[in-house]
Amino acid sequence: MKLIKVGAGIVNQTPLDWEGNFQRLVGAIEQARTQGVSLLCLPELCISGYGCEDAFFAPNTFSQSLKYLLALRPYTRGMVVSVGLPLLVQNKAFNCACLLVDGEIAGFVAKKFLAGNGIHYEPRWFTPWTQEGYTTVRIEGKDYKVGDIYFRVDDVKIGFEICEDAWVANRPGRQLYLHGIDVILNPSASHFAFGKLEVRKRFILDGSRAFGVTYVYSNLLGNEAGRVIYDGGGIIACNGQLVAAGERLSFDDYNVTSAVVDIELSRLAQVQMQTQFAIDKDFGHVVEVDFHFPNIHPEAWHPQEADWEHSPFLKEEEFARAMMLGLFDYMRKSRSRGFVISLSGGADSSAISVLCRMLIDEGIRRLGMEGFKQKLAYFKEIQDCKSADEIAQKMITVAYQATRNSSETTRRAAEELAKAIHAEYHHLDIDAIIQQYIALISESIGRPLTWEKDDLTLQNIQARGRAPSIWMLANLKNALLLSTSNRSEAAVGYATMDGDTAGGLSPIAGIDKAYLRRWLRWMETEGLGGHYRIPALRYVNEQQPTAELRPPDSKQTDEADLMPYEILDDIEEAAIRDKRAPVDCYLLLRQKYPQYEADTLKAWVKKFFRLWCRNQWKRERYAPSFHLDDANLDPKTWCRFPILSGGFEEELRALDEIT
Repeated sequence: MKLIKVGAGIVNQTPLDWEGNFQRLVGAIEQARTQGVSLLCLPELCISGYGCEDAFFAPNTFSQSLKYLLALRPYTRGMVVSVGLPLLVQNKAFNCACLLVDGEIAGFVAKKFLAGNGIHYEPRWFTPWTQEGYTTVRIEGKDYKVGDIYFRVDDVKIGFEICEDAWVANRPGRQLYLHGIDVILNPSASHFAFGKLEVRKRFILDGSRAFGVTYVYSNLLGNEAGRVIYDGGGIIACNGQLVAAGERLSFDDYNVTSAVVDIELSRLAQVQMQTQFAIDKDFGHVVEVDFHFPNIHPEAWHPQEADWEHSPFLKEEEFARAMMLGLFDYMRKSRSRGFVISLSGGADSSAISVLCRMLIDEGIRRLGMEGFKQKLAYFKEIQDCKSADEIAQKMITVAYQATRNSSETTRRAAEELAKAIHAEYHHLDIDAIIQQYIALISESIGRPLTWEKDDLTLQNIQARGRAPSIWMLANLKNALLLSTSNRSEAAVGYATMDGDTAGGLSPIAGIDKAYLRRWLRWMETEGLGGHYRIPALRYVNEQQPTAELRPPDSKQTDEADLMPYEILDDIEEAAIRDKRAPVDCYLLLRQKYPQYEADTLKAWVKKFFRLWCRNQWKRERYAPSFHLDDANLDPKTWCRFPILSGGFEEELRALDEIT
């Protein structure tokens, strides 16, 4: 046997938080040491933070990263540790993993395949390592290899696939296998998205099996830079078998998942493969390190396949946990003193309010009361609180802002929900303010505004009239104002700029309305973990979604203004995610919804495309939103579209020719 203990470290970092990032890395290394780990993999760009954006153009980012790399060296005595950082080599910027061995730098592996799709823009800042071999970089008067290299530590060969490297067809593991690599380390910054865990599992397990290696995957954790949420979840696999899987979407600063592995078993697997090979005689690509892994007694090894613990597969639970972590990190990293929500009694604002309360309960459950308050040490107002309810009263402020068009149904829903989550509740009657605006403009233009002539104007002034007072509450509290617009509304611009879009963060702008309604029913009846339910949501769930901006006798509903949300979301998926033409979208709807008339479906397709094209400017102005689904509409992270366009008019005319 050749037994070593390996570890995958997850860390909740913040871009350019040099000292904070350093301390969390030290904490992860020390935790690994207490577990007896001798080979530890830490995430991609974990020294600087992954989401530094154009700060990767700043020389200071590279000098600070190098400074803290050197500061980490003494903490790795008696261990082998990989850390990620940006590195300047011959006036080019590379995304690198540095292997520290027994307190010294062994060398740097440069990332070969840069993530440049979706939310990722690595090619903007970094150069991919496209050549075989290496060059050198001088640090403190000593030259170190950097590039396409691997390491022989003791007699264990260690190679790297850095995040995206493992997601491509020509992954580096193929070449590493030819050189008889024993362990592949994958330091990643792999963002959370629904269903992504299954893809991640495949490349880890398949890589460990196909290359006959121990595969160690580490990831970032939490809301690092504002929009992206990382789910952590360290993973260790050997020869196609999962041996350890760490917790995902936790509230920890860092955590290490570890396992004892038998290197000889991996070597035996490679012997049995009997496939193409290369004699390892090109020592120019190898860094030899004089270090001996600690002996592990055979009795310490208990080979068995682990399960995917801490990996919730139910979408409702994944959504809740990702949102809780995202909101918590955004609040504390922005040093906001809680949340403010304009609570209408409808689905969107209710879902956000519930999630704000859930993060308190889950945070206390995971960290303990004192640990939770310590993470929010700057938030003095909650430090003397003795219960989650007391914290909620200080942390969550909601306001129901009524006009003459508001109903008793929505008022009661808002009030009952606020009571259930113990939020600070305000009832603000803004009708007099709205009427003053209407009178002001009526007098100015010399005629009264009427619903027959001025419908949209009269609706919008009510939504905009709610913004000043809710912003005032946020300013008074030094809290974060949360915008309540959802993805379905964003697709067609069914939102009032500077009204319901007002806020510093738009947490559900990536989630469609139909799903939110399902999730609220789930939270009412089943709930997180099968026990955390909020029965007061029935007052929300029994309603039809409505903006309540027209007079009550109009019986306004969102779906009457637009189309059924399920159909809107299907058109959006086909048109925007799959880039289908209007005719294709219509034909797909005909197959899925035979109960509707052809002319009705055509009208909805036309409405979607025209509203989509007219409202790109609104999507450009939305507050930052969380990326939860790899079919997002956020133009800053996923879906770019021209603000001005031809509007698909020629393609829409083709619809009339389809029978």
